[in-house]
Amino acid sequence: MFDKKVLAIILGGGQGSRLYPLTETRSKPAVPIAGKYRLVDIPISNCINSEIKRMYVLTQFNSASLNRHIKNTYHFSFFSKAFVDVLAAEQTPDNKGWFQGTADAVRQSMHHFLRHDFEYALILSGDQLYQMDFRKMLHAHIESKAEISIATLPVKAKEATEFGILKTDNKNFISSFIEKPEAKLLPDWTSEVSSEMKKEGREYLASMGIYIFNRDLLFKLMENPDTVDFGKEIIPQSISKHKVLSYQYEGYWTDIGNIDSFFDANLGLTDDIPKFDLYDKNKRVYTRARMLPTSKISGTTLNKTVIAEGCIIHAAKIERSVIGIRSRIGNESTVINTYMMGNDYYETLEEISKNKIKILKGIGERCFIKNAIIDKNCCIGDDVRINGGPHLKDTETDTYAVKDGIVVVKKGAVIPKGFVI
Repeated sequence: MFDKKVLAIILGGGQGSRLYPLTETRSKPAVPIAGKYRLVDIPISNCINSEIKRMYVLTQFNSASLNRHIKNTYHFSFFSKAFVDVLAAEQTPDNKGWFQGTADAVRQSMHHFLRHDFEYALILSGDQLYQMDFRKMLHAHIESKAEISIATLPVKAKEATEFGILKTDNKNFISSFIEKPEAKLLPDWTSEVSSEMKKEGREYLASMGIYIFNRDLLFKLMENPDTVDFGKEIIPQSISKHKVLSYQYEGYWTDIGNIDSFFDANLGLTDDIPKFDLYDKNKRVYTRARMLPTSKISGTTLNKTVIAEGCIIHAAKIERSVIGIRSRIGNESTVINTYMMGNDYYETLEEISKNKIKILKGIGERCFIKNAIIDKNCCIGDDVRINGGPHLKDTETDTYAVKDGIVVVKKGAVIPKGFVI
């Protein structure tokens, strides 16, 4: 039903400096998560599961790997109008600059959107982890005759200061909005939420950065070049002028804006019952189909560990870790609280047997790795010790960075034998 009425616009974000160094060579939506997916797979999968199959992904930094991933992943029937296209910032005779904000990105790309018939624009973020049926939100938008709808999440007081917080009337239309309120202002900003949310102390409605706009209104709002951001300008300015609906969502949602939240979201997948459910057949997360062999594990004690395809593991112990595709971990190594993204390719037996490679891809023998993110294609030598934690100061070198106590080994880095962090 909604496939012909809705056009999805996924905002890839800016330079992604808070996720650096993971965004040093790739755009934020292309960052690998959960051992085998990319961040952009989350909003795209949510759309496909909601029967919305016309999508644009807007980006402007390091978009080559994102382009490659989308081209290799999302193939629809020749007889379908479905597509996932990447739109990078482009210079035109009318515009010489980069995207200045979320609304400016949509404004600069409007000429692409207007080639399609649609009644509603679904605007999503490319750096959030959640599973949501957008059809329910669209039904609420249409039934209430709203012009704009905002997905909102009940949050606790300690989280409310980090979000745009809003209040609604008895019909769920938004009456007021405040961006990142001070704690002393919060008592005036509680909202009507379900009894379950109230029990958890989640009485403040936070904007999730997920919007539905009626096509004509979006086109009209984009005519003003001075408004460059949805959350800071378009939404607050629209509340008094248009019918803006709050659509309450009570499921799992997290904004992967920095290394800390990215690390927690990935390790959260190792919980016995993870909040983000990769095992629900009705909420599948789609990604590139790789023809990889099964993983092979020898002599390893595993506890709360997620292991992707194609791995060769001889470690002594792996605990509360996510091990990505084609990972290799050597004898007697210990890996704890770590997200290892894996590798893009295997080294050949000939290269290994003839000692053409001094340090193989993956983690060597007798290593100890804790509280770390190991990016793609890293080579970590034997007897390396990486012990992340609050005792480490934030720092950066050519091969690794420390952020909030988490050691991030950079993509393709070579860590020599016996190195200690």
